[in-house]
Amino acid sequence: MKSRGEPAPARTEKGIAVAALLLAAGRSQRMGLCKQLLQLADRPAIVHCLDTLVAAGLGEIVVVVSPTGDEVAGAVSRYPVVVAVNETDSCDMADSVRTGLSHLASGATGILVALADHPLVRPATVAALVGLHGEEPDAILIPVHDGAKGHPTLFPATILQNLREVATLRDVIARHRDKVRLVPVADEGVIMDMDVWEDYLAVAERLNSPG
Repeated sequence: MKSRGEPAPARTEKGIAVAALLLAAGRSQRMGLCKQLLQLADRPAIVHCLDTLVAAGLGEIVVVVSPTGDEVAGAVSRYPVVVAVNETDSCDMADSVRTGLSHLASGATGILVALADHPLVRPATVAALVGLHGEEPDAILIPVHDGAKGHPTLFPATILQNLREVATLRDVIARHRDKVRLVPVADEGVIMDMDVWEDYLAVAERLNSPG
């Protein structure tokens, strides 16, 4: 699908560039309906995710949808993003990342892999990961909240290319354990997903809570 304008990755002062892949091709089988389009406050969950990436300064964003994801693509149509279709039957995360990588137009040094079912991640968290990439461009940056690993993860582009040789992102991380840096964050949104209806209700309640 077409993009708008000329997207460019977020660049640090050292010229390090970060692009983002927003994975939205999941079929929401446990939820039973399209969780990417679930309303949270005044907009769909995926729009919250995109607003976070844009607010964090990411200029090149590829949104990966499923072959039946026309409504998801429509929800993000006003954003200057590339929409890519994961044509595989499973639409799993690794295949979505492979799809997204093939649609990146820039020479990004880092790739932020974000999930469309984590709408509470704060822009400051994403910006902090981008900033750390500028300091440690060879590190795999994984946010951690209260001892639990979360999302999004920022990969060096050279390392993420290994996904063409292995089955999953976990395999990529396992190959490069020495490069993994766990980044403590105060942002509970990195571990709050929406796999089942109760998760969605918890996210909606947290979004509407003052402070």
